[in-house]
Amino acid sequence: MEILESRNIELVGHSDLNGSGDGMQIMLKGDTLYVGHMGYNGMGTSILDVSDPANPQVVRQIPIAENTHSHKVQLAGDILLVNHEQQLRSATPFSAGLAVYDVSKPTDPVQIGFLPINGKGVHRIWWAGDQYAYFSVREEGYHERFLMTVDMSDPTDPKIVSRWWYPGQWEAGGEKPDWDSNFRFRAHHVIVRGNRAYGGYGDGGMMIFAIDDGKLELLSQRSWYEEVGGRTDTHTVLPLLKHNLVVVTDEPMKEYCEEAKKVVRVFDITNEREPVQIGTFPEPEGDFCERGGRFGPHNFHENRPGSYISEDILFLTYFNAGLRMYDISDPSDIKEIGAFVPAAPEGQKAIQINDVFVSEEGLIYATDRLSAGVFILRPTISLP
Repeated sequence: MEILESRNIELVGHSDLNGSGDGMQIMLKGDTLYVGHMGYNGMGTSILDVSDPANPQVVRQIPIAENTHSHKVQLAGDILLVNHEQQLRSATPFSAGLAVYDVSKPTDPVQIGFLPINGKGVHRIWWAGDQYAYFSVREEGYHERFLMTVDMSDPTDPKIVSRWWYPGQWEAGGEKPDWDSNFRFRAHHVIVRGNRAYGGYGDGGMMIFAIDDGKLELLSQRSWYEEVGGRTDTHTVLPLLKHNLVVVTDEPMKEYCEEAKKVVRVFDITNEREPVQIGTFPEPEGDFCERGGRFGPHNFHENRPGSYISEDILFLTYFNAGLRMYDISDPSDIKEIGAFVPAAPEGQKAIQINDVFVSEEGLIYATDRLSAGVFILRPTISLP
C-alpha cells in the first residue's frame, strides 16, 4: 500500500471490507470492530475480528434496505445502535429509524428492537449506555434535521421522550424560517458530558445545551456564517472541560475547496453562556485543494467511555489530508504532532478519511468514506 505521508503514525493493518470499502463510524468491543457504511454498495454494518490488528478479518456483513444507509453505530455494553436513514439523493422505498442489536455474542449481532421514524430517519447518535440516547433526525413536519432524545431503559422498546428544534423548523406547527434559503439549520449530533450536551447545527454553528431528564435547553450558540461568507456545515463540538474549551469542526461538502474555508475553531467556555473564540487549529500543509475530493476537518475521536481518553492529544479526520494528531496541552500553542495519509485506491481521486476511533491501548481505527475501507494505525510516539 502506498503511503503519501506518515509522521509519528504507522500502518498496522487494513481491510477493504470485502470490496465494500465505503466505511463510516466505528465502534470497538474487545477484539470485534463494528463499521457503519455510507451505503454506496448496499452494505449496512460490517463486523471484523481484529484480534490480530495486522490481519483484520471480516466475519459478517449486514446488508441494508434499498435506498437506505446505516452509516452510524453506537456501542455500550452488549447493545449496539445502528441508524437507518434515506440514502442521499435516493428514491423510495427506504427504512427510517433506529435499530437495536444484542451483541453479547460480539460477532453475531441479533436485532432485538427498532424505533421507526415517520420521515427520512436517524442521522448520527450519541449513546454511552445511559438511560437516554440523543440523535439528529429527519421527521415529517420539520424542516431539516433536529435533535431527539430516546429512552433506552428497555432496549427492545426505545421510546421518544423529547424533541429539540431551532425556532422555525417545526413547519407542521405553523413555524416559518426567518433565515434565507442559502442558510441551513440542521442538527448533526451532540456529545454528552454529565448534564451538558455539545453539538454542531450546520450553519447555525455550535450549541451548548443543559440536560434535564433527557430534555435539552439551549444555553448558548455561536455561528460564523456571516463571518466566512458561506455555508459552515458545523459538524462536531468536542468538549475539553479540563481546559474549559470546546473544539469545533466545520465539514467540507465540496471538492477542490470550492466553498467557504473549513477550519477547526477553539472556544473558551469558562462562561458557557458566552463562548469566546480564542483560536483555530493549524492546517495541514500541502496541495490538498488540488488533489480532488474534500479537504478539511470532519470528526474527532470523541473520548467515549471505554476508549482512549485525552484532552491533551486529539485525533482528527481530515478527508484527503488523512488523519491528523494534535497536542493541545497548551491551548495557546496547538501543535500538529502526527499525520497519516494513504494513497487512494484505483479509480478514486483522493483518500477521504472521515471517522476515527482510538482504543484504550492506543490503536487507531480510521475509515475512508468511498472505497478504501478501514485502516488500523499506531502512534509511534508515547501517548499520555
